[in-house]
Amino acid sequence: MANSTTTVVKGLPQGPAGRSSPEGSQVLSKKKLQDLVREIDPNEQLDEDVEEMLLQIADDFIESVVTAACQLARHRKSNTLEVKDVQLHLERQWNMWIPGFGSDEIRPFKKACTTEAHKQRMALIRKTTKK
Repeated sequence: MANSTTTVVKGLPQGPAGRSSPEGSQVLSKKKLQDLVREIDPNEQLDEDVEEMLLQIADDFIESVVTAACQLARHRKSNTLEVKDVQLHLERQWNMWIPGFGSDEIRPFKKACTTEAHKQRMALIRKTTKK
């Protein structure tokens, strides 16, 4: 590895060589997951296997986001992970924007460009519905 510096993420348990350790560091607990499910539907109950799978997916997602954000921080030649690193990864890779963190700039709405073929199909549909 060319760059042997370690990026430290505050709040995560540290394992050997300053890296975050996966043991016992679940961000989402079963209780929190059950609370989230109850917020959506008070009558819904998840199976034990489903809970375990959702917790694993959440942990994998968080680990991948933090890893990619740390790579962005290293690319900036920084040993500190900042909100802008996480935001950049979430925006570029997952098309997610978390409001309330970082800059409060108004995000421009990206209107999908319509192709000529789509415009022709839509004109044909409008024409046939008028009859």
